[in-house]
Amino acid sequence: MQYARFTVAYWCVLFAVLMPYACAILAKRGGAGKSRRDGGYDNADPRGWLARQDGWKARANGAQANSFEALPFFIGAVIIAHQLGAPQAMLDVLAVLFIALRIIYIVMYVAGLPTTRSAIWALAFLANVAIFFIGWR
Repeated sequence: MQYARFTVAYWCVLFAVLMPYACAILAKRGGAGKSRRDGGYDNADPRGWLARQDGWKARANGAQANSFEALPFFIGAVIIAHQLGAPQAMLDVLAVLFIALRIIYIVMYVAGLPTTRSAIWALAFLANVAIFFIGWR
């Protein structure tokens, strides 16, 4: 019986799934431990509390939303590439590139560098398109 391998690209999917949660933790950082009256994190209304944030906390929340938005295409592209028998080494490299670019994207988003952020977003999107088509023959 032959068993399927858990590839580097699959590990990248797991990492991509965890990235929005890391952004959420970052967005809520500093609000924990304070009372709601003092602007502390409000677990009774987390979305409302996040909507009232500004600066880097608001940008971290935006990075969280965008990270969730990027997930379906990345997950689908990796699965499709595996199903089509894409060269595993190239698929793994592209998946790691996508993750690296998304990390840089998050850093640029939180840092408030919109032009660089958008350029990095475009590169990550192109890496994802490449993953999608890598198994096409």
